[in-house]
Amino acid sequence: MLAEALERYVRTVAEALGVPHHGVSCEVTDTATAYLALGCRAAAHPGRDVMLVWSATHGWAVSIETRPGEPLIVLAQLTGDVVQPPEAVARLVADATTRLDVQPVPAVTARPMGWSDLAECMDRYAPAAGADGRSD
Repeated sequence: MLAEALERYVRTVAEALGVPHHGVSCEVTDTATAYLALGCRAAAHPGRDVMLVWSATHGWAVSIETRPGEPLIVLAQLTGDVVQPPEAVARLVADATTRLDVQPVPAVTARPMGWSDLAECMDRYAPAAGADGRSD
């Protein structure tokens, strides 16, 4: 249930950002994670690729693609709910990639949620086919 909801939700976020299907991956194991290759550069790190990652424990973060052994470079992270509207995620990416004055972002741990609660939140933004797709 969560794997399908995560895939739909991440695909909806990718569409909001114009990220092609081949630049997206997600999985549910002992945790739930997603990765989107953004295909753009950040003004603060013009020679580096940018990625958008999501986890069930931290939510959405915009980071620089790092080399093995290199510390993580987080440009921005959404705070609040782990599952945010795709438009909010797109704004986060736009803000993070255009700012020159990037400050280190401490990792924020979101409020823990069960798998069924996560799936329900994701369904609000990316309902299953045949489900009531209204967003009011």
